[in-house]
Amino acid sequence: MTIKNRLFKMHPAVLVLGSFLLAIVVGALLLTLPFSSRFARMSPMDALFTATSAVCVTGLSVVDTGSYFSIFGQVIILILIQIGGLGVMTISVMLFQWLGKSISIRQRMAMQDVFSHTPRHDIFDLVKSVLIFTIGAEAIGTLLLTLQWMKVFPFSKALYFGLFHSVSAFCNAGFALFPDSIVRYSDQLMIVGPLCALIVVGGIGFPVLYDLQSCFRGPKPRIRLTIQTKTVLLTTAVLIAGGAVMIAVLEYPNHPEPRSWSHITLTSIFQSITCRTAGFNTIDIPSLHEATLAVMIFLMFFGASPGSCGGGVKTTTLALLAVFAFSRMTRKRRVNMFKKSIPTETLNRSMSLVLLSTGIITMVIFMLLVGDVATGRNVAGHHGAFLAYVFETVSAFGTVGLSMGVTPLLSNWSKLWIILTMIIGRVGVLTFSYIITGGNAMGGKEYAEQNLMIG
Repeated sequence: MTIKNRLFKMHPAVLVLGSFLLAIVVGALLLTLPFSSRFARMSPMDALFTATSAVCVTGLSVVDTGSYFSIFGQVIILILIQIGGLGVMTISVMLFQWLGKSISIRQRMAMQDVFSHTPRHDIFDLVKSVLIFTIGAEAIGTLLLTLQWMKVFPFSKALYFGLFHSVSAFCNAGFALFPDSIVRYSDQLMIVGPLCALIVVGGIGFPVLYDLQSCFRGPKPRIRLTIQTKTVLLTTAVLIAGGAVMIAVLEYPNHPEPRSWSHITLTSIFQSITCRTAGFNTIDIPSLHEATLAVMIFLMFFGASPGSCGGGVKTTTLALLAVFAFSRMTRKRRVNMFKKSIPTETLNRSMSLVLLSTGIITMVIFMLLVGDVATGRNVAGHHGAFLAYVFETVSAFGTVGLSMGVTPLLSNWSKLWIILTMIIGRVGVLTFSYIITGGNAMGGKEYAEQNLMIG
């Protein structure tokens, strides 16, 4: 069987994973080149870690991106971020279409899995809108950031910094060219504001953006939104507002440095937004209280929305579980949202997703701790290694990129587990589980029912 025939017969899930792995390997090879770094040549393991973090739009880094990498290396990372944010399949499908090449049914199905929750005939229009909207949003972000950085940098450097951080923010990557991320600009609305907007727009999902666009396009604009759009917008708003309030209340009453209310508000909102999968930070993460870190772990776990640049269990899953729990407590047989009943299969998938994700995170944390025991390493800060590893693992799974400072201290064993976690988080747990177990549903044997006490 030829390679072309093998590719044609591949399931969309395998195509998606394979495209990400190919981008990671090529990116890692490029980052190991001598002229990719300013100083010593990057080791293969660190290059693989960095390439995975960029393609999976995570932002975890073992080195300071701005000072370690040359301009060539930074551009490679930027390209990997853009490819990872949009998806290799998306870019290849659009290139084939522009060149007049035919698109296989497998590629169509791959796009369907990535960008749409229900079958639709206009999948190509959706993908085209994704690319156009991405270019437009990143261009506006680049312009706004460049105008601000022109005040302190030459135009060429300001433009480059604006482009890099705009792409990184929209793709929810979190890579920054400053050693302290965005901490130095924590009180500057004209820099923090555009970054917040880019992160939110890139994290709510392309199907939602397409649905919102459809409401105002055409001779007869419609007002009705899909249940997907309503759920994502409402859950996103609740998480941003709730996270900001919790961070402000838990962190700033006893903060050693007095700050204005405007500074506290801006910092809390930005950190609540970036915890969702972006990875930028305007506050020093290791210095935060344990309660604040717990709130951030919760936000990172659920992450962005389906069909977006971000990872995590997704906002719609959180909404479904919340409504499901309320329905069961009120003894309602069906789970209803916005006057629509949710299929039982969707509920089962959401619960399976949370259980599998929790199991994966728990396993990775345990393997990181085992690695420390085996090597005699100690990466514990004043919070201890366990909390630091929990934060790091959830951040990797949610493709967030925030860290308590342990990323550069990880052993090769730990880096491999974090790499695997980032890939699973970006591709998706259910997609990854299909690749391992196969997609054919196994009915299994069915016996007589017998009740079991719970709770």
